[in-house]
Amino acid sequence: MAIDATEKGLETNIEESFLMSGYRKRILEGEASRLFKQYAIDVEQLFMFLEDTQSKSLQALEKSYGADYRQKVLNRICDQLKSQGLIHCLRHGVKDRGVTLKLIYNKPFTTMNQLMNELYRKNRFAVSRQVYYSDKHNNSLDMVLFVNGLPLVVMELKNQFTGQTVEHAVKQLSKDRDPRETLFKFNERVVVYFAVDPDEVYMTTELKKEKTKFLPFNRGNNGGKGNAVVYNNYRTYYLWEEILQPDSLLDIVFRFVFVKKDEIVDSNGETIGERKMLIFPRFHQLDVVRKLEEDVRMKSVGHNYLIQHSAGSGKTNSISWLAHRLAKLHDEDNQAVFSSVIVITDRRVLDKQLQDAVYQLEHKAGMVERINKDSNQLAQAINGETRIIITTLQKFPFIMEKVADLDRKKYAVIIDEAHSSQGGKTSTALTNILSDKTLEDAYEEDRIAEENMDNLDEQIVETIMKSGKQDNISFFAFTATPKPKTIEKFGTLGTDGKPHAFHEYTMRQAIEEGFILDVLSNYTTYKTFYQIAKKVDDDPLVSKKQATKKLAQYVSLHPHNIAQKTEIIVEHYRNFIRKKIGGRAKAMVVTASRLHAVRYKIAFDQYINKMGYDDLKTVVAFSGIVKDGEIPYSEPDMNGFSEKELPDKFNSDEYKVLLVAEKYQTGFDEPLLHTMYVDKPLSGIKAVQTLSRLNRTCPGKDDTFVLDFVNNHEEIKASFQPYYETTGLEEVTDPNILYDLQAEIEPYQIFTEEEVQAVNELEIKGGFKKSTKAQMQLNAWVDKGVERFKQLTKEEKEAFKAAATKYVRTYSFILQIATFIDVGLHKQYIYLSYLLRKLPRSNTDKDVYLADDVALQYYRNQLIAEGGIELEITGGVDLKPTSHGTGGAAEDEKVRLSSVLDKLNERFGTDFTETDFLSREQVKEDMLNSEDIQQKAKNNTRDNFKFAFEKTFMNFVIDRMNSNEKFFMKILENDDFRNFIMDDMMNEVYDEVNR
Repeated sequence: MAIDATEKGLETNIEESFLMSGYRKRILEGEASRLFKQYAIDVEQLFMFLEDTQSKSLQALEKSYGADYRQKVLNRICDQLKSQGLIHCLRHGVKDRGVTLKLIYNKPFTTMNQLMNELYRKNRFAVSRQVYYSDKHNNSLDMVLFVNGLPLVVMELKNQFTGQTVEHAVKQLSKDRDPRETLFKFNERVVVYFAVDPDEVYMTTELKKEKTKFLPFNRGNNGGKGNAVVYNNYRTYYLWEEILQPDSLLDIVFRFVFVKKDEIVDSNGETIGERKMLIFPRFHQLDVVRKLEEDVRMKSVGHNYLIQHSAGSGKTNSISWLAHRLAKLHDEDNQAVFSSVIVITDRRVLDKQLQDAVYQLEHKAGMVERINKDSNQLAQAINGETRIIITTLQKFPFIMEKVADLDRKKYAVIIDEAHSSQGGKTSTALTNILSDKTLEDAYEEDRIAEENMDNLDEQIVETIMKSGKQDNISFFAFTATPKPKTIEKFGTLGTDGKPHAFHEYTMRQAIEEGFILDVLSNYTTYKTFYQIAKKVDDDPLVSKKQATKKLAQYVSLHPHNIAQKTEIIVEHYRNFIRKKIGGRAKAMVVTASRLHAVRYKIAFDQYINKMGYDDLKTVVAFSGIVKDGEIPYSEPDMNGFSEKELPDKFNSDEYKVLLVAEKYQTGFDEPLLHTMYVDKPLSGIKAVQTLSRLNRTCPGKDDTFVLDFVNNHEEIKASFQPYYETTGLEEVTDPNILYDLQAEIEPYQIFTEEEVQAVNELEIKGGFKKSTKAQMQLNAWVDKGVERFKQLTKEEKEAFKAAATKYVRTYSFILQIATFIDVGLHKQYIYLSYLLRKLPRSNTDKDVYLADDVALQYYRNQLIAEGGIELEITGGVDLKPTSHGTGGAAEDEKVRLSSVLDKLNERFGTDFTETDFLSREQVKEDMLNSEDIQQKAKNNTRDNFKFAFEKTFMNFVIDRMNSNEKFFMKILENDDFRNFIMDDMMNEVYDEVNR
């Protein structure tokens, strides 16, 4: 029999697995299909479930509504799914005229309640293939999992043997599924969307076209991303054979999934809206929580667990889920295993998030108590058996004393190490007055104080040791970088007789999956930095206007010459870093002592004032008081605001550089932190924790940069080695390596000079993101290279990709140090950055490095700065369009107007004319003339501006009401029409203000 290697073959195998484990095969056709297209619910299955489990409730509603009660009930369920959300309705049912209809029954914790167990067994699990969901088109979904008629899981399946991968499934869900259709509306029908192929799984909980964000749902592969080879099965078998099994799916819906609500704050700190996210656990989160729960269930209380999860693992959610499940855990006699779960953390967001998540999971208040007063409050919470208690490290010794006295009770203690230095807490020694020291002495004194600091890990371990073995306590320690003592105390003994982490999510996997950035990829010592800058400066082709001269004037630096380093840091930041992350990139200077920090702050402010730079302000962070001569300095005095305000102040657009002495080197989360200047010896965990301040991701942040004045590559690499098998730390000392790579790439004949030139001309005009026409042209030019690439042998493909990727990485790295201007090299860099995005990917491919927008913007700016050289080559480009267009522009505007009108009338069945459309243009002009709107558009990202825009949009509409009542009434009465007009106008206003 021939092997079925198609997508259908994979689909059939997955379906068979579901049918063997409690799912029924369901084909939607005839009336069932018609109703599904209308309501996005399998109506027949829904009412079969309701009649089977809640017939009395339906009879009561029939009496109340009359003959067409089923239609009224269906309308009520749809209305509640829209207003309350799917997750709320699944957990708490739908209230209708004094009756609560349950849409789903969870598996009871015990077998004692016979009725609830019977109802749970009546859930109707169904699997459907090739589900058609709309009358407007003939699109279908590969697979949908229904529970009681509700389409909770959507799966798009691809198979490499047909030339398609999980990436095609991701694109299909993102681009081809309209989030305005009922089935795909956020938190109304579907809990999770999976993109699947035999090797990898990705998931999302909200479809938003090109803004859809998919996360990997993979088990990991020997410490990296993806999935390991499985004997005689697909690598992704776990999704259908384990995760989506009936009981597992119910467990996720009832005890994991929740809606996270975040305030949206503009650049002035003003709350302008609320963002909702449906949180579905990532694989390692689901895995660790379930495995910990199962181990406790088997072994009971008195065991310790080490959870080694990297930054970017989502520890806040993992701890929240674990705390809730341990608090609900019961033994075989239906007795609670733990009297209380005590969470020890300095993570500010954890208490609110944990309270919000637990309230959604339980729907009752009082389960979680934050200890924010004194030890009496803590004692009362422990004595009163509050289910979940959140407290800080400082109260840990008291907790150990208290629970030791209550040996009849049992406790789970979850220790969150990750944010131990949030807010810059330090030892007593580092808050003492430091006075009359040389820089050398000040460094030595602070170094000794740091070494003797009561390290969090050691403090906890020592407290536990002093208390002796506690059979009534289980410890769960979460850390990214455990010390030997921590592993020894909390680790689980392996077959080799040594203690190991109970569960791992590695730094390497977090980097490869894109949850954190690799801080070593652009790490450079000052020696390397100087060599590159010097070589570029000595190149006679380099413009003398460039600021790199400032960077390369010191062949060697005196260890304590702060003025020299200040000049280098300021000039480097202003020339190469500040435009990163959309002009919001920030830097940290790590100084050797508190006295160093004080002198750096003074030197920075003096140099900035001398140069007249009004776009760079600094803040300093250190503990206690430092006397330099007779002058006492403190952090609040130097900054002009309190210590508590520093994180928020630094997050604002006002401050760009943070100068630190010990504070904020660990546990400080600022995603806008892009670059670090290190002027302090670092090694071991301290090096990992300090440099990792840069690894947080945010939109627009594609890389990081470290300039180290003190340490060397070998020391830093050795520090990271235990936590991540890194290969990213390579020294690039000679920019001329680019010519060698260029010579490696050219013989493959993948591209022509004409193609490179065309792509660059499109880039100069503003980049393909600026217009759909440019994007179409860009694809046409790059596709020529893609087709030639496909003709290469497998070995040639790999060699070309490796050389091209190294070229782009190396050029980008050098671009952060020096303005290395070779027109040919830069053009090739731009072209290859786009080509690499489009080349077919193989299973062995690592993620290619893609040039960030700042590098591309640099190119555009360079052309302006260098005057005629490039303009001759490109044929003269209008670098900045004027606001008064020519006749051609007016013609374009006419086409745009006509096109938008056609779309509007076709979609909404209206017959608006160009005269009607002018009413819309008048509203837009009103908004463009509003100073408030202009300020908000200039000072916010597009997403944040959207919230402010939506708040004021209706005011402008109502002001214009009398001018065209027919058009504006349509906006007032029809939500979809209003949203269409509003989204379209919001983008136009934002673009025009920021042009």
